[in-house]
Amino acid sequence: MSKGLPEFGTINVSEERAVPFGAVTPAPVNEQELFITSNWRIIRPVIDHEKCTRCLNCYIFCPDACWLYNEETNMMELNLKYCKGCLICVNECPPNALTEVPELDFEDGVVRLEKPF
Repeated sequence: MSKGLPEFGTINVSEERAVPFGAVTPAPVNEQELFITSNWRIIRPVIDHEKCTRCLNCYIFCPDACWLYNEETNMMELNLKYCKGCLICVNECPPNALTEVPELDFEDGVVRLEKPF
């Protein structure tokens, strides 16, 4: 595929590297295992489901989209594989349903990658 640009001439781009019109690319549908980022977390948020009002502030403010609302159980769920421990969700929780707990207090500890980069 080649595109003619008046100032720069013609640029040849292979089909597999071509970007669709408008630079719109399909979003990933599932989790991307390559982007597991929780291995530097030292504190994790823990939810008290009794206090949770499902205001969705944790979902809205999480920069890594780690919180999900499970409609079947009517509870918020945290995907710990991508949580970096920034604790923004804890700070933004109006009913104080989230608490900070040191990572080493848990059996699973920190998510470890099978092989380093």
